[in-house]
Amino acid sequence: MIDTHSHIYLPEFDEDRDEVVSRALAAGISHIVLPNVDLTTVEPMYELHDAYPCYTSVAMGLHPTEIGNDYKQALDAIAARIEERPIVAIGEIGIDMYWDTTHREEQMDAFAEQIGWALERNLPIIIHCRNGLDEVLHVFDRFERLPQGVFHSFGGTVDDVRRIRHYGDFYFGINGVVTFKKSQVPLVLPEIGLGRIVLETDSPYLAPVPHRGRRNESSYIPDIAACIAACLETTPEEVSAATDNSARALFRLMQ
Repeated sequence: MIDTHSHIYLPEFDEDRDEVVSRALAAGISHIVLPNVDLTTVEPMYELHDAYPCYTSVAMGLHPTEIGNDYKQALDAIAARIEERPIVAIGEIGIDMYWDTTHREEQMDAFAEQIGWALERNLPIIIHCRNGLDEVLHVFDRFERLPQGVFHSFGGTVDDVRRIRHYGDFYFGINGVVTFKKSQVPLVLPEIGLGRIVLETDSPYLAPVPHRGRRNESSYIPDIAACIAACLETTPEEVSAATDNSARALFRLMQ
């Protein structure tokens, strides 16, 4: 199983990061994709990747919640870091209208610029979209073509899936939210289809049941896979095989 979205380079893991990786290996997690957040997380992310170069891959981008008045300078700095080392995606990028709507236009401009980076480099995008689907799709309208990508931590509706698919055959990142008692994600999984789901944790956030309320980590991916399997009336093994194939195809990971 592949965890396509984890931030285990963050300070929440400073005391036991190697143990977290060991638990992931023991749980059958074969690879972890590490998306960047902002300039402050680049070095910790690369330190982790250097410690586990065959087990992790990195993505580079500027998270929408980190976009302020100086976002153009931040984008320039992130763009410079992209040229330094191989990455598997531009991300995570997108729109967040949940925490603060002050910089709506700046978020949209930054999202558009980073989509341009992906197109120039033939890379996929990792999309953060929280209360911002209208804005995401408005940005999509600026482009004649779009890169392949994944809607990370997807929690939308069947109609949202259909709106997104008007623009391309995107993947959808499903994490611990699918296990929550009042989650609507299980109802949307049949519309997405197993062939367009990738597994993720978004560690340290959104730990699945039965770990909800704790720090999340990649070793909990099997709980997410088991829940998806139950929702789609298939087996965890089928979920693992299908989502691994999708993750490898999206991020061009080694077999």
